[in-house]
Amino acid sequence: MYCKKYNICINWYFDKYKMEKLFQQFHKKITNQQIDFVRYLYEDIVWEDRLIAIKGSRGVGKTTLIFQHIKMNRTLNEETLYVSLDDLYFQANTLVDLVEEFHLNGGRYLYLDEVHKYANWSIEIKNIYDIYDDLHVIFSSSSVLEIYKGDADLSRRAVTYELRGLSFREYLILENVLHVPKIPLTDLLENHVVLAENLVSGISIIPHFKRYLELGYYPFYQEGENSYFGKLRTVINLTIETDLPSVFNVEFKTLQKIKKLLYVIATSLPYIPNIARLSESLETSSRNSTLQYLDYLEKANLTMSLKTSAKGNNYLAKPDKIYLENTNLVYAIGDEKGQNGNIRETFFYNQLSQNNVVNTSKESDFLVNEKYTFEVGGKGKTTAQIKDIPESFIASDNIEIGFRNKIPLWLFGFLY
Repeated sequence: MYCKKYNICINWYFDKYKMEKLFQQFHKKITNQQIDFVRYLYEDIVWEDRLIAIKGSRGVGKTTLIFQHIKMNRTLNEETLYVSLDDLYFQANTLVDLVEEFHLNGGRYLYLDEVHKYANWSIEIKNIYDIYDDLHVIFSSSSVLEIYKGDADLSRRAVTYELRGLSFREYLILENVLHVPKIPLTDLLENHVVLAENLVSGISIIPHFKRYLELGYYPFYQEGENSYFGKLRTVINLTIETDLPSVFNVEFKTLQKIKKLLYVIATSLPYIPNIARLSESLETSSRNSTLQYLDYLEKANLTMSLKTSAKGNNYLAKPDKIYLENTNLVYAIGDEKGQNGNIRETFFYNQLSQNNVVNTSKESDFLVNEKYTFEVGGKGKTTAQIKDIPESFIASDNIEIGFRNKIPLWLFGFLY
């Protein structure tokens, strides 16, 4: 074919070829996607919105969630495309170029993964949203992603969701032990005896609960128990060494301090921070720098900071206690020996914080939604400490069924 604008013709041919390769890669990835088990977040997302952000830790299943939505709702034709922004395609092409070609050929549903690895993601997604009003974009990224940060204001455009690790309820579904819907907190507090009796009928729940605490939070535990903790430690290292620098301006020397800080927390749980002493240990002269490092770990979903409600979310406010984000991390990088109390509190805080506000309680362990007081303990825990406090409860480990305001700890794993 003769073409006066020969270079344009060549460019068009190669652009079309590269686009076809992206479609082929996408179709190959989604072919074997299972849809028999879908995470809790799926039903909470308003998938019809034009711009959706899904963030979460590495390994919790963000890509799987997106693939499941595509498989159940989209036809695999030119209208739908999934692409990871760490693909080599973007070494020579921009996201804007991709969208222009995709939309020109009938594209309407674009799914973008790992956006934090693309330098100008916020600006380009903003421009794409403003230019193509019939294009739906769903993007996912690491939990450290801040969509409100940078030159482009996506906060008024994107609806953001966060995917957490498996709840105990979801773990039991995956293990084909129990298939039950999530339980609202108010129902759980009012009807915990009946709920627990129904749930434990015919099964022994405590062994499943202990296994979940050790290795049931990240869905990739199904790939093999022997390799689970090795993979989890790899996730931790990649989160600190790769994800943090891709979002924040963090130098290598600072990353080493953040790693050391995580180790200090993991071996001293629950950690009650002394910022001055911690700064000295990290060889950091600035109190604010140490608090910033703690904030990075929390944004990365590696730790949880417990504060009084009066302190709010300001990272410069010193937390009262610091926990690892989930109990599996305790087994992977901490010392679980003698940590029963911490593991119980970590589980409780982790499961409750998904849909509730959890703060320090002056009288007990936790204050939830500024209304409910909780003491977390073992089977022999009494109500003596909270007997005069209204709306107070014991979350008790190693019991199957509770009584009055004493509730089995495992039951709080059914909140999401």
